[in-house]
Amino acid sequence: MRTSVLRLIPLLLVALSLLSVNPARAEEGWPRRIASVKGEVVLKQQPKRIISTSVTLTGSLLAIEAPVIASGATMPGYRIADGQGFFSQWGKVAAARGVKRLYSGEPNLELIAAEKPDLIIVSATGNDSALPFYDRLASLAPTLVVNYDDKSWQEVERVLAKATGKEATAEKSIQSYAQREKEVKAKIKLPPQPVSALVYNPNNHLVNLWTPESAQGKLLASLGFTLAEPPATIMQASHRLKRRDIIPVSGENLVTGLTGNTALIFAGGEKVKKALMAEPLLVTAPAVKNKQVYALGEDSFRLDYYSANNVLTRLEQLFAGK
Repeated sequence: MRTSVLRLIPLLLVALSLLSVNPARAEEGWPRRIASVKGEVVLKQQPKRIISTSVTLTGSLLAIEAPVIASGATMPGYRIADGQGFFSQWGKVAAARGVKRLYSGEPNLELIAAEKPDLIIVSATGNDSALPFYDRLASLAPTLVVNYDDKSWQEVERVLAKATGKEATAEKSIQSYAQREKEVKAKIKLPPQPVSALVYNPNNHLVNLWTPESAQGKLLASLGFTLAEPPATIMQASHRLKRRDIIPVSGENLVTGLTGNTALIFAGGEKVKKALMAEPLLVTAPAVKNKQVYALGEDSFRLDYYSANNVLTRLEQLFAGK
């Protein structure tokens, strides 16, 4: 009896090691119950025809190799998008996989229905949110609402992976990024801390500061950056906006909002950087005064596996060996 037990121990250890290596437990099977902002979604079988109403979430679906057949888009040719209105960081991947562009702006329910989806993805916040159309979308197919304003892109991937049965692919992409992040972190020398991470619109002189809860804030924190905290009066603006990822700052609040010793501009290149440096209201901001302003590229507006890797590349170029 004791001999039999001893023989089983190595087998048990192998089984446990496999479980620890592969958190994507395929044996979970179907149907699955997925928690959602609008309540639990029941998926009877693994989706094969996914439609994303959120151009932000489409990138994460592509990264985990989920069968997304069509997607909403932003304005074609806009500085962060390609000719179809897909984000430039993954536009070529979408084209290679035959992802159809359905519409820009407000969801076209007729076009969505014509594609006969078995899962519809909706973002809870942001300009690409189709939440007001939830009831009509849910009448067409199971509809999952994902909140990305309080998650890292890795957390978003895991939510989508559970709904699509792509846990193993998601973990592969996450671990691939983690290895590269580790390498970049070892190479770079951080600029003066803390940093103001932001998106700047020169046309209306508006700054959106990324919060620690945003995907951008989480990425920077993982590399050792410290986000500057704006005054409490400015923080209240984000509470009124009911978003956890950004804090809008404009007008006379610009200089009091940009408290960082370094400014990192997301969703912008050198042109936007020059405009920020020339902003009259920011002349006395520490980062502008000391010329510690850096642009991370137009494809860093919304983070996913593709754009996060691009941000790593840009940070390495800016700060390696400094």
